[in-house]
Amino acid sequence: MKPFLATLAVTALAVPSLAAAALPAVKVTDAWCRAAPKGALAGGCYVTLTASADDRLVAVETAAAGRAEIHTMSMDGGVMRMRQLADGVALPAGKPVALKPGAEHLMLIGPKIALTPGAKVALTLRFKSAPPVTVTAPVKTAPTPAMSMPMGGH
Repeated sequence: MKPFLATLAVTALAVPSLAAAALPAVKVTDAWCRAAPKGALAGGCYVTLTASADDRLVAVETAAAGRAEIHTMSMDGGVMRMRQLADGVALPAGKPVALKPGAEHLMLIGPKIALTPGAKVALTLRFKSAPPVTVTAPVKTAPTPAMSMPMGGH
């Protein structure tokens, strides 16, 4: 009877860990937020997400702002337009999805901290299926695009 109880106990402990291993997960890399001028009403943050199974980023939360939203940016007749993505962003299994400047990104509306280089912003990303992931994004000055110079002439 004792060997049976020991086997039952080990099995009971193993089942939850097997279930946890089977849960979909999202790997978050390259998190950063763009430095913003003092008094800015909003700021942008960027991450790369890789889901183990098809999933969707559905929300972002932070104590560093009044609210955080998932946005997209597009050009319309030479005018930059941003809008909230109420349905979030699709994350195809195994394919990195970069939320980056000039495309889908995270918006901090009403920052409560100064978005100055060196500051850090804790972001909690919520997904349709995977458990939430909290990351700390450093605030950086955005890289400037390289200037292209014509070869051999002025």
